[in-house]
Amino acid sequence: MEVNFEGIEVIGFDADDTLWVNETYFRDAEEQFAQLLEKYETKNKIDQELFKAEIRNLDLYGYGIKGFTLSMIECALDLSNNSVSQETLGKILEIGKHMISHPVELLEGVEELLKKLQPKYRLIVLTKGDLLDQERKLERSGLSNYFHHVEVLSDKKEKNYSDLLEHLQINPSKFLMIGNSLKSDVLPLLNIGARAVHVPFHTTWQHEEVTEPVEHKGYLTIKKLGDILHYVN
Repeated sequence: MEVNFEGIEVIGFDADDTLWVNETYFRDAEEQFAQLLEKYETKNKIDQELFKAEIRNLDLYGYGIKGFTLSMIECALDLSNNSVSQETLGKILEIGKHMISHPVELLEGVEELLKKLQPKYRLIVLTKGDLLDQERKLERSGLSNYFHHVEVLSDKKEKNYSDLLEHLQINPSKFLMIGNSLKSDVLPLLNIGARAVHVPFHTTWQHEEVTEPVEHKGYLTIKKLGDILHYVN
């Protein structure tokens, strides 16, 4: 099904794994975490239990590195029956701190794309995660000046998007969202009458995967972010 991009006035971008690399660092951290706990369980079991802890804690900590780090600590205590050493706990904290302080790595062609779109469209960032961490990454990215508005959401469900678009006085029919997650960046927007573009990243957090067939066909999938220029510019 061909997607009609006529009438678009505002373009929203997801941040992590759409504008810059993010999930890769979580996979690296999980590898380090499994190595620290290898005397207690197999890597597969450690990965499973860490994911369970993350999902269990989402309502408490939300999304982001800080919640992930606390979940690692909780998982380490559980798997070791509270016998994990202070040294190991310290190393887990260092994993989290290293993730937070990691330089921002822009994805290919991001700034060039924003330069071309900014004169014609109102550009905004709609991301989720820890507010301080996302603000820090945006500042380090050097992209702040391209965006009219930046919003860090607690979640990306239909109501989150509807409430924000209403607050910003944006008609959903004139809004286009671009992101790497079908679950968070595409399907909720289609359900409220907006349009969406899916730009898959090479790795996806398990919680963001869509396992059931997607009924909606009214969205575009592109290989890289810059390809959107063939449709909106």
